[in-house]
Amino acid sequence: MRIIVISDTHGFYDRLYSIVMRNAKADAFIHLGDCTDECVELLRYFPEFADKFYYVKGNCDYGSDAPLSKIIDIAPGHRIFATHGHKYGVKYDLGTLVTSAKECGCDIALFGHTHERLCTYEDGVHIMNPGSASCPRDGKPCSYGFIDITDAGVVINNVSVS
Repeated sequence: MRIIVISDTHGFYDRLYSIVMRNAKADAFIHLGDCTDECVELLRYFPEFADKFYYVKGNCDYGSDAPLSKIIDIAPGHRIFATHGHKYGVKYDLGTLVTSAKECGCDIALFGHTHERLCTYEDGVHIMNPGSASCPRDGKPCSYGFIDITDAGVVINNVSVS
């Protein structure tokens, strides 16, 4: 199973469109916030993605009715905790995020907000920040992430938007 993880497109519909179309055969797409307008637009034009597209509300998604976090059960044997991260203090440490994921029975925690790429493993939880698809803050190119889940395990990684 391949899951594409995107965050912080901040109104750049073309970036979201490009990532989704480049990975159209993925099993799922998860957008981690600061995205509501472009996600709604993408799903209006391409309703065929609706059943495999998930998104949460970010701190810049004013007026959005999307949830602040979401538990996603799409991979057998794995649960995903997805959030933008601003309510979990991710700019300072990942403790609250990891604790929240574990309390929900999740072994994968996804967040955005910092616009900085991260892939790590802590206390039994795979943790990913895909960076920003529109305006990174880590000196690296715009990016997104992917999760591959197989019988052998979980692989998480980030990819530069080209």
